[in-house]
Amino acid sequence: MRHLKAGRKLNRTASHRKAMFGNMAASLFKHERITTTLPKAKELRGVAERLITHGKKGNLNGVRSIAKVIKDKKLIHKITADIAPGYADRNGGYTRILKLGPRKGDKAEMAIIELVGRSTSVSEEPAEQ
Repeated sequence: MRHLKAGRKLNRTASHRKAMFGNMAASLFKHERITTTLPKAKELRGVAERLITHGKKGNLNGVRSIAKVIKDKKLIHKITADIAPGYADRNGGYTRILKLGPRKGDKAEMAIIELVGRSTSVSEEPAEQ
């Protein structure tokens, strides 16, 4: 039984999942928007929001918590100095998931995960006439 077992395994080992979400979180903070499958996006949301919350604290412990997941020092600085202060007045909900529909090759449900309020989003772009 899976009672109280949170999170998806995504058919990967624990070490592979940890590395994959670290890499995906780094890409999300670097580009502020990435395209991936819907289940990965839903799992990445929790990782990314936790990292932003640690960055909002602005202390050494927060930086070290981010460094456990993100290995790039420049990216850690970007999170703590640029991204997290922008969400100082927001209590969670730092990311947005937009569904794209099935991928052509294997019909996997695709999605865009992006940081809220950082760059132009798909929904904010003007419609063509």
